[in-house]
Amino acid sequence: MKNRSPIRRGAQSVVAAAFLVVPTLAAAQDAEPFTWENATELSFVSASGNASSSTLGFKSALTGTGGQNSFKLEVGGIRGETSTTTRTATGTPGSFTISETSASQLTAESYFARGRYDRSLGPAFLFGGTGWERNTFAGVQNRYSFVAGVGRTWIDTDAGRFKTDVGATYTIQKDVDPAPGADDSFAGVRASIDAMRQITEGTQYTSTLITDLNAEETEDLRADWINSLSFTLSQRLAFKTSLQLLFDNQPSLLQVPLFDAGGNPTGTVLTEGDKVDSVLTVTLVITL
Repeated sequence: MKNRSPIRRGAQSVVAAAFLVVPTLAAAQDAEPFTWENATELSFVSASGNASSSTLGFKSALTGTGGQNSFKLEVGGIRGETSTTTRTATGTPGSFTISETSASQLTAESYFARGRYDRSLGPAFLFGGTGWERNTFAGVQNRYSFVAGVGRTWIDTDAGRFKTDVGATYTIQKDVDPAPGADDSFAGVRASIDAMRQITEGTQYTSTLITDLNAEETEDLRADWINSLSFTLSQRLAFKTSLQLLFDNQPSLLQVPLFDAGGNPTGTVLTEGDKVDSVLTVTLVITL
């Protein structure tokens, strides 16, 4: 068994301590009833005919607030599939029969689930959270993350919000095609920014940036940046468009087929995927 580095042991201690201390602080005062709110985003695109494709996207966020405590649970995913039809003819140019065969191929698939608990201490706050994600097209089979830290709310008004936080993390990552000898767990540091601007009464801009650094291998840096613009349609409905940029300075390895100079298959090799992924979504938001 490998010895854990001092950085890893320290990060694990910080995360474990926070998960014990934060709930204890919350229980130290009289509990206040939570107010719950759910916002669900749905998007679906389907095309059929000579070529068929469908893309389904969803995201649901459950938020609870009570006194100095807040809790948020999010789940979501994207799945895209394309069907192609191959036609062949049998017979003569003047008399033939058409045969069709169809094949479906998964072209995009990613899912996530994460939870976070915040404990307000005036403008400052403590927080702890955990998450899971899967993106096999980017080479990630399962990624589990745990974080705990402190933050500060700099602006919190009806016109805008600006919050920052920093925390220690511990990550366990299982790749679809792991690199030989790679360490699948590591300690790190996470910093994030959460901003909102109310442009008009019914128009809101939000931006969230989360950066994760592997403290044991500093070239391993990941970032998740989401910019969204929403337009209120009614008390319960809103139209929202978002652009998400995902950056991974050390992307997971992908298995690709290998051919010789004559075009004959000779096996497979592992190569790095792209460092940047982008996801553009247009959704209907239902608030309950």
